[in-house]
Amino acid sequence: MSNPAFNNSPVFNGRGGVAAASGKGLSATELDELYSRPSATPEQTDRMSYEDTIVKTVGLFGVLLVTAAVGWFIPALAIVGAIGGLILGFVNAFKKQPSVPLIVAYAAFEGLFVGGISSIFEAVWPGVVVQATIATVVTIAVVLALFASGKVRASAKATKVFLVAIIAYALFSLVNFGMMIFGADIAGGPFGLRSADIPGTDIPFGIVIGALAVLLAAYSLVLDFDFVKRGVESGAPRKFGWQAGFGIMVTVVWLYVEFLRIFAIARD
Repeated sequence: MSNPAFNNSPVFNGRGGVAAASGKGLSATELDELYSRPSATPEQTDRMSYEDTIVKTVGLFGVLLVTAAVGWFIPALAIVGAIGGLILGFVNAFKKQPSVPLIVAYAAFEGLFVGGISSIFEAVWPGVVVQATIATVVTIAVVLALFASGKVRASAKATKVFLVAIIAYALFSLVNFGMMIFGADIAGGPFGLRSADIPGTDIPFGIVIGALAVLLAAYSLVLDFDFVKRGVESGAPRKFGWQAGFGIMVTVVWLYVEFLRIFAIARD
């Protein structure tokens, strides 16, 4: 019960793939030359590769750093960056096919947000930007090393727990932000409920929440690296390297902001 379409093709009916498909026989010298040719690169086949994905990701962070410099000197642009980044973040996350202009625009808006918020935090808590940057780079390096060594992998069960935890964290952050906006100053600090101490201790609630958020962001990095790995191994179209770079940028910015807030709360 074989496929008749394959039976009619000389490539699949056993009468010689290359020779039959070309309509003539090949000499031994020609065959030897054919099989000695180097394999096509991912760029030539328009397939996703680690090298190309790294280049795209570095390029996006380059855009972020340029606009971050602008946001650093004009902190008010952090609001513009936050709104634009949030909108484009949702748009890019739900698009079935990656859009390079939208992803680059997202990087630009995120740069305004990161630069502006960093400038504000540095003015109030000098030194936290350097601390948050070092902590972010170290975390990325550790997660990447563990993933590359095979000691850490994404799993279906862990991903389900991650999704539940991220929803709970998002709801907490939304409620806390709403209370801060509408003046419900319960904890007496600039971070709302995060500024409150854990009952019976001098440990701010925000440090514990921040530590959990860092763990979530670290696992999100694992998911990002796993996306790249599966994309390369499955021969995904090259343009999905942009999608991978977008996902990594979302996670890295989240991780940096969490560290920034943790160090600021600890300083208070």
